[in-house]
Amino acid sequence: MPSTATEEWLERRAPGYGILPAPDRQAIYDFSLLWSLFEAKIMAGKARVDRLTAQVDSWAEQDTLNADQYGEELAYFRARYFDDGEPTGFFHGLKLRDNDNPDIVTAVLSRADDTPRNQLLALVMIVWRYRNNLFHGAKWTIELRDQHDNFTHAASVLMRLLEDHADLH
Repeated sequence: MPSTATEEWLERRAPGYGILPAPDRQAIYDFSLLWSLFEAKIMAGKARVDRLTAQVDSWAEQDTLNADQYGEELAYFRARYFDDGEPTGFFHGLKLRDNDNPDIVTAVLSRADDTPRNQLLALVMIVWRYRNNLFHGAKWTIELRDQHDNFTHAASVLMRLLEDHADLH
């Protein structure tokens, strides 16, 4: 990605940005654009936990979840957030709130729940938390370090949801 005035400013002013490798910057950029497209095309510009949950429920009712397509992403998040059935330190960094379906996310990541609806809902909640943690500044507390794989997998979830559920024409 060529350097822009914004990139140059961020390199000078934003903590940790100057040492972020180009692939990490690209993953964050890609995620940001994909989230915007997802919110526009699937959530009608109004993403909230209750609406995200209702959307997953709608796909479940229509039998269009396609949860089996997310095996790689689910495996990645399970490995990152749980070890031997216990949450890792990274899990707490998601900053799940009470309305973010934390019981479902925990059950799916710990392998206690493998229902397709809850698997997809857990993935959507993780992507939601990445969005919130990035756009509301929590990711800056760690200077955006070591986020490449997180945002790459989250972007993969968003692309598949868009392919399956949005009119992109």
